[in-house]
Amino acid sequence: MDNLFSGIERRRRMAAAPLAARMRPETLDEYVGQGQAVGEGSWLRRAIEHDTLSSVILYGPAGTGKTTLAHVIANSTHAEFVEVSAVTGTVKDLRREIEAAEGRLLSSGQRTILFVDEIHRFNRSQQDALLHAVEDRTVILVGATTENPYFEVNSALISRSRVVELAPLDDDSIRSIVRHAVESPKGLGGAFRLADDALEEIVTLAGGDGRAALTSLELASQMAEPPEGPRPTPEAPATITPENVLEANPRHGLAYDKDGDMHYDVISAFIKSMRGSDPDAVLYWLARMVDAGEDPKFIARRIMIQASEDVGNADPQALLVAEAAFRSAEVIGYPECRINLAQAALYVALAPKSNAAEAGIDAALAEVRHGPRREVPNHLRDRHRPGSDAYGPYLYPHDYPSGWVEQDYLPEGLSRGAFFRPSPRGWEAWRIEATSRDRAEGARPSGGSAAPGQGR
Repeated sequence: MDNLFSGIERRRRMAAAPLAARMRPETLDEYVGQGQAVGEGSWLRRAIEHDTLSSVILYGPAGTGKTTLAHVIANSTHAEFVEVSAVTGTVKDLRREIEAAEGRLLSSGQRTILFVDEIHRFNRSQQDALLHAVEDRTVILVGATTENPYFEVNSALISRSRVVELAPLDDDSIRSIVRHAVESPKGLGGAFRLADDALEEIVTLAGGDGRAALTSLELASQMAEPPEGPRPTPEAPATITPENVLEANPRHGLAYDKDGDMHYDVISAFIKSMRGSDPDAVLYWLARMVDAGEDPKFIARRIMIQASEDVGNADPQALLVAEAAFRSAEVIGYPECRINLAQAALYVALAPKSNAAEAGIDAALAEVRHGPRREVPNHLRDRHRPGSDAYGPYLYPHDYPSGWVEQDYLPEGLSRGAFFRPSPRGWEAWRIEATSRDRAEGARPSGGSAAPGQGR
């Protein structure tokens, strides 16, 4: 229970806290954004308002309001709200809280909500320690994570919880949060005016992260304070300019993680942009990775894969360009190899496209793995064994004017076109057209007979 001294201590801690902590909403009415997760009529909103919450895992990027929602739940519920750190907490800590929760439930019927921030940091044994308590509702788990829970959280815990995904905040939500912080007594208290273009700079820098937006505002307000003289007040406010914002945030860094969802989302966008022949998008997503310090060899490997998967023999040169870019990533590195990566990625993006190599080998593998056993045709078998004279004649293509002769190379039961379906583009299409002309010209030997070729 609060007393005079604890109330004073709490106010002092709040006064010294960062702006983002001071502005943290305490009720759903104060919560901004995430309409799809906690908007009117949503499951989570009804569960919080009616105090009927069941176990839930809040999943989303940093600054989207996961921890804030947990605090809103704490302020709204009649249940006991306890928190365990996923960084420093142990199995012993979890068992202690579970035993205390069981005691409350049996003695007074009071429920316990257990909040675990960054739950993906718990190892498997720690997550397993929660299973039975969550299953029989000894505790109601509220987990928060920036990592995809379907990969990072025990599947048994996932099956006992509801996953609610929070998206990066839209620009209007960020504007609302920042304007409120400028005027609120818990924030800057009206002691500053925020220029419209400074607000837009903060929104751009935030990239959907509410906490980052408030941190930018706080730092910019410090830059706007006069170095000498009285501090700004509502009666004599200072103006926060775009220059203050940029001075406080000299580098615009977009969110990126080298092992999490953002890493895979950005590389996926990069790959799809090369496949879709959009050079501007290719450069943008490449820049996102380069700016974040992504391993250049990882980027180069993806370009090499695309050179075969999506360009293939429509332009065989693409694979050589991609291989050269990989080599540059190995021997040159950043910052210069960014140019080699850009050149290779643009080449792949602009090259004619064919997925015949990828589709063809996958179709052939499917036949090999699931089709019947097929024997090598006799005329294609090795001739260096007794009895090979009975195999029948092998026609040697170089004995024919066009270097080609009609002959079966597939095993019985398969026919030409079973796997290879060339695109009508680039070198591949040109070669298919040339081969078709050769076939149309016939296949008469240039001299001698087919017999000399049988042993080749």
